[in-house]
Amino acid sequence: MASAAPSAAAAAPPVTALATPITGTADNGSFAGNFTPTRFSSQNGNLLATGVLTGTVRDSSGAPIGTVNRTVSMPVTFAAATCQVLNLVLGPLHLDLLGLVIDLNQVHLVITAVQAPGNLLGNLLCAITHLLDGTPAAGGLAALLNAILALLGQL
Repeated sequence: MASAAPSAAAAAPPVTALATPITGTADNGSFAGNFTPTRFSSQNGNLLATGVLTGTVRDSSGAPIGTVNRTVSMPVTFAAATCQVLNLVLGPLHLDLLGLVIDLNQVHLVITAVQAPGNLLGNLLCAITHLLDGTPAAGGLAALLNAILALLGQL
C-alpha cells in the first residue's frame, strides 16, 4: 500500500496533530502505527500524501519484531461525499374546497446526492451542482494542502 520515497529537502516537519492511525495484518503478523503527512503532491492527476510512517511490526504471537520510521508516499482517497441537490420548504397550507377542508403543516423536502463508486445518479447530480465551483485539480489541491500544512506547522 505504501511505497518508500526519498525525503524532499524542503519538506516541512510533521504536524503531529495530523497523525493518522495505520494498521495492517499479514499471514505472519501485524503492523500498528501512525502516518503524519509532511507534504502533498500530484502524480498523473492523482493526489499523493508524503509523510513519516512510524510503528511496530509484530509476529503472529504479538511479540514485536521490528519498528518502522520512514518517509513514504501514499495515494489520498476521499470518503463518500454528499451534496445537497434540493432544499424546499413550503409553509402551512389551508384549503377549503366546497366543504372539504385540507390542512397541511409545513413541509421540508431535502434531496441529497451521495458520491461513491457505483452511485451513478449521485455522482452525476453532484458533478452538475459543482459544475461552476472551479474545483481545483490534483496539483492545485496539493498546493492548497501544502499551504495549510505550513500554517499548522507554525502554530
